[in-house]
Amino acid sequence: MKQGWIEGEDYYVSEAGLVVFTAKYLLERGYCCGNGCKHCPYNFEAVAEPKRSYLLANRKEHEL
Repeated sequence: MKQGWIEGEDYYVSEAGLVVFTAKYLLERGYCCGNGCKHCPYNFEAVAEPKRSYLLANRKEHEL
């Protein structure tokens, strides 16, 4: 994995000032960390219930 992050490619800063990793970066990382990342490409597999179900349901609502 590369050492430095590239803004706009690996992450962006939200309006609230938070660093948000992109799905591309998370895929390159290779695993779900369990924190419920906004762009998690692993369907939140390491997130404990009931938070995982909530995140999955919320994601589906935004896809519609």
